[in-house]
Amino acid sequence: MPHNLLLAEDDRAIRHALERALSLEGYEVTAVTDGVQALAQAHRTPPDVLVLDVMMPGIDGLQVCRVLRAEGNRTPILMLTALVETADRIAGLDAGADDYVVKPFDVEEVFARLRALLRRTGAPDDVPSEQQRAPDGQIAAAGLRLDPQARRVWRGPREIELTRTEFDLLELLVRNAGIVLDHTTIYDRIWGYDFGPGSKNLAVYVGYLRRKLDGPGAAGAPGSAAVPSVIHTVRGVGYVLRED
Repeated sequence: MPHNLLLAEDDRAIRHALERALSLEGYEVTAVTDGVQALAQAHRTPPDVLVLDVMMPGIDGLQVCRVLRAEGNRTPILMLTALVETADRIAGLDAGADDYVVKPFDVEEVFARLRALLRRTGAPDDVPSEQQRAPDGQIAAAGLRLDPQARRVWRGPREIELTRTEFDLLELLVRNAGIVLDHTTIYDRIWGYDFGPGSKNLAVYVGYLRRKLDGPGAAGAPGSAAVPSVIHTVRGVGYVLRED
């Protein structure tokens, strides 16, 4: 099944060129010219992925991101931007964007980044075999059940409280259950940049998750023993979520 893609770009030449290229690549494209139309279309017919220009009249791409994320919408968003400063890129990621492409861009880079986003977020024809769809848009793997919109997670009958970053990291692992994710991919997806080989940031958050998911009481009954870990370290590579 082709992916439904919503493109919002106020520059007519760029919009038409991208719409044609994406259609030839196999996407079903709906193209609009500003943020107001983008929000209306996203509410009317939710797409599989959005491509948003940052600088648009009225409601810009960052505002569109903020509104959708505030509504609990987790659809992957790729930003198109002429802004190249680090602060501008951080602003986009903080607004809820998943990735960005700087203008002028090579259309092949846009294709590659869209494929990566759809793989990471588990679009319908890219869902790993070890991940299962649960009712009401929830996802499940390795004995865990996540509700991405409500940002809630359960292991067995027990609900586990997570911080924002902990939830984002666990959601990434669940959506890619059985797949080893390398450090660079995780850093890029969760924090937007790689802290470098000497950073312990990722290991610290994995430790937080393991304590909450695997510690005493995780099986559901007060005072129950710890349960087997579902987040495994692949030394020298990264992490994988699986139930051994």
